[in-house]
Amino acid sequence: MIPRYAIIVAGGSGTRMGSDIPKQFLELDGKSILRRSIERFTEALEGVHIITVLPKEHIDLWKERCLRDNFIVPQILVAGGITRFHSVKNALAKVPDEAIVGVHDGVRPFVSAGLLQRMYDQVSGGCPALIPVLPCTDTLKALQRVTGEDGVSRLETLPGIEPDRSILFGAQTPQVFRADVLKAAYSQPFSTAFTDDASVVSHNGETLSYIEGERLNLKITTPDDLVLARGILAI
Repeated sequence: MIPRYAIIVAGGSGTRMGSDIPKQFLELDGKSILRRSIERFTEALEGVHIITVLPKEHIDLWKERCLRDNFIVPQILVAGGITRFHSVKNALAKVPDEAIVGVHDGVRPFVSAGLLQRMYDQVSGGCPALIPVLPCTDTLKALQRVTGEDGVSRLETLPGIEPDRSILFGAQTPQVFRADVLKAAYSQPFSTAFTDDASVVSHNGETLSYIEGERLNLKITTPDDLVLARGILAI
């Protein structure tokens, strides 16, 4: 069987959450968000190898949390870098070339077992790069932020741009790849154009494939997201 790896990226600082601790360590019904994200993989994929990427200053905190909560899932802990790109690159050093590897936000604790299994199976079957996406449902506006003479910042219309939501999709994680494909892509120099793993791989000339994502695969970033997450747990 092809080895399966999951890189769980948990490098957030909690700034937008307004929390005293990073958002990945906040609890939902007695379990940290990060723990719930990891458990989704271990419950869905037998024998999956977990690599948890954390800011260096938070690794001891995570070890203490795991010990306190008797969370004994084996993990390879990796210190993150100055950007997400560098964090993932650090983690890839622990992944063998012949593996299948998914990269997942540590604050997406609701991805389903079914989606994980379908994605890993599809990449195991020969697809080099698979990205979950959702169609945009809101009407989109192209705007720019402008500061007036009064010093007040306002949003103004960008003339001549009418986004067509029928061709626009939002990307989620996990994004799943053949490890050799992802490692080759991450050998490129860093660029600010890299917004996710898919953009890194695409920039390296690899064709991306897509799969329907999930509305409940929420990324918890703000206090409002935390309210929604608690609502999902209550379903």
